[in-house]
Amino acid sequence: MITIPVADDVIAAALAEDLGVAPDAVLRGRSGAGLLDRNVPSSATVPADAVFSGHVVARDAGVVCGLPVVARTFGMLARAAGSGPVECFPLVAEGADVSEGGPVMDVDGPLRVVLAAERTALDLLMVLSGIATEARRWQRAAGLDLAVTDTRKTLPGLRALSKYAVAVGGAHNHRAGLYDMVLIKDNHIAYAGDVTAAVRAARTGAPGLLVECEADSIAQAVDAARAGADYVLLDNMDDAMLAEAVRAVREAASGRPCLTEASGRVAFERLPALAAAGVDRVSTSALTLARPLDFGLDTR
Repeated sequence: MITIPVADDVIAAALAEDLGVAPDAVLRGRSGAGLLDRNVPSSATVPADAVFSGHVVARDAGVVCGLPVVARTFGMLARAAGSGPVECFPLVAEGADVSEGGPVMDVDGPLRVVLAAERTALDLLMVLSGIATEARRWQRAAGLDLAVTDTRKTLPGLRALSKYAVAVGGAHNHRAGLYDMVLIKDNHIAYAGDVTAAVRAARTGAPGLLVECEADSIAQAVDAARAGADYVLLDNMDDAMLAEAVRAVREAASGRPCLTEASGRVAFERLPALAAAGVDRVSTSALTLARPLDFGLDTR
């Protein structure tokens, strides 16, 4: 089961940005009905007791992701404004493939709250669904033996949610940040002296963490495997060089688990060749930087 990360800070910041208030005004309990007055168009035209009844509709076909975030967004603003609740009823499962025009969630509640939270809720749903859609497209094309992973190239502040969406789409997560895995890159190698010294320093300095080492040549890949890296990142290699590097890493590891990852110059159309080369996983920013899927909020 994929657990959705806590996103209250992100949601509060986005709502506050739209209403022109500090995030704490949304996040820390009840700010009162005056918060909804910050939605000037609605406060000027919509009666305070008006009620909304409608549904979120997919404007594009794809994978829906973020329905719990939508519900949380409406609920957070309703609580902060001290209004009645907004009821959200999913009509499809999180991660479902949806067609253009299909409703994905019923929404009922105070109209002023719904209108004030609508853009934030839909924006988050659009971004996460776009990521999940691209993740599913890549992983299906890669097949069962090649894992497609995300990278740290995410919209600032949305990394945890973005990686959640990748998992919902059926692809895989790479490291969460700089703290949960050692990824040795070219600058680290340059300062350590060479690949072997860098891997050994990582083992000493971060015991218990997986160590991955970037290699831009077959010689570096072999050195990384012999030094004890858990992963060797084969960077910017063409198909022939990549296949040779995979074979060399497996031989150098001498039966010890040492997986390979292709990165750099990775295009969707190249996935069959990468799978044929025998690489274990491929990392790409195309997942977390995917085009958002469009959704709208319509009345019933």
